[in-house]
Amino acid sequence: MKTFKKIGIMVVLGLFLTSCVGIKSNGNHGLPPGQVKKVTGSKSAKPYAPGQNK
Repeated sequence: MKTFKKIGIMVVLGLFLTSCVGIKSNGNHGLPPGQVKKVTGSKSAKPYAPGQNK
């Protein structure tokens, strides 16, 4: 009975760990900097490019 508990706990922990997904977001809703520039009407795409924010 103890082995079944251990196996069950291992399976549940395995499911929790494999269901994690890393999401990287730059705040542009998945759009490239040029498209965000068009939507916002900005003159430059530089503020929307990753690595250009201070």
